[in-house]
Amino acid sequence: MNLVAAANWLSQVAALSHLGAATLYERKGSALAAVFGIAGVVVVLVATLSIAEGFRRAMTASGDANLALVLRSGSDTEMMSFLAGADTRIIADAPGIAQSEFGPLMSRELFAVLALPKRNTGTDANVPLRGVEPGAFRVHDRVRLFAGRMFEPGRNEVIVGVGAASEFAGLDLGATLPVGRAEWHIVGLFTAAGGLAESELWTDGSILRSAYQRGNSFQGAVVRLVSPEAFDSFKAALMADPRLNVKVVRQTDYFADQSRTVYNLITGLGTLIASLMALGAIFGALNTMYSAVAARTREIATLRALGFGSGAVVLSVMAEALTLALLGGALGAGVAYLAFDGFRAATMNWQSFSQVAFAFTVTPRLLGQGILYAAVIGVVGGFFPALRAARMPVARALREM
Repeated sequence: MNLVAAANWLSQVAALSHLGAATLYERKGSALAAVFGIAGVVVVLVATLSIAEGFRRAMTASGDANLALVLRSGSDTEMMSFLAGADTRIIADAPGIAQSEFGPLMSRELFAVLALPKRNTGTDANVPLRGVEPGAFRVHDRVRLFAGRMFEPGRNEVIVGVGAASEFAGLDLGATLPVGRAEWHIVGLFTAAGGLAESELWTDGSILRSAYQRGNSFQGAVVRLVSPEAFDSFKAALMADPRLNVKVVRQTDYFADQSRTVYNLITGLGTLIASLMALGAIFGALNTMYSAVAARTREIATLRALGFGSGAVVLSVMAEALTLALLGGALGAGVAYLAFDGFRAATMNWQSFSQVAFAFTVTPRLLGQGILYAAVIGVVGGFFPALRAARMPVARALREM
């Protein structure tokens, strides 16, 4: 008997849903308004979250589990750090560092920023300028020359990350770049597997020290370990050495921390904006479904008089609202993917006060999140109209119509 009742109830839901779909064309204006309103919410939500996702990926793609970063104790960023040349020689002798025929795989690096105009706005923004030694390219093995040639040690030459070249004016191959009173020549472009280095300019560390009068000092040292497991022994040796006052972090942890502030800020603002827009979309869905119930008053009352249950009426109205919402969600997700996935931009990294070039990243998870958001709007927007349809007094509805 329960199976028969369930089958009867499902047939009622199907019949009511079919009748609702049959009258949808007559209500196409309000239905399309709800669909496009929800699609707009999904576009804004997915597009904004894709900014945060793209920024996070640009930062974390730079991380290598085999790399460790050594900074001055108490420094949160390279910009705030300082290591003397004598400190770096002690670091190079620590256990756990991988070796090559040229010696320990360590890159002593300087960090500065240049104010350059952005291509799209013309306003100045800070671009990182990194001074490195020849061994840096054995440590940072994801860096690949994309065009041109490598800078020559001892000369005012730079190579530019492809992300920085696309976002900032004056960084084309063959151009000259004013640094202080001198002009440096851009001789190459490089990639770094989509990582943070693509937002930077690299040059010979000795030239950069001279230009900025840094003497025999560095901002930090990056070392390649024999394995990720060697990090603990490497860190313990440096922290126990009384000659040093340093902090040692995994490069992956460093970049994850660098991305956290901007990621949380963009995600929070994006969710807030989408939530405010969702309120409008919910009212649109409510209006659509109330209109649908009003247009079908006689139909629903007749069906109720024929024995159709109130539960079937509720579910059919909710199904229509959810269907419209999912259509809007799918439309919005598709538009967001086509319009924003891979779109390149740059934003401020508040830890280093410099720009990070990245690509918007629309992932399947974000698309699913947007469609789920649309479904919630549909459920909320359809709930109260569905209750009204189910509670409609049959006799009064038939008399009014």
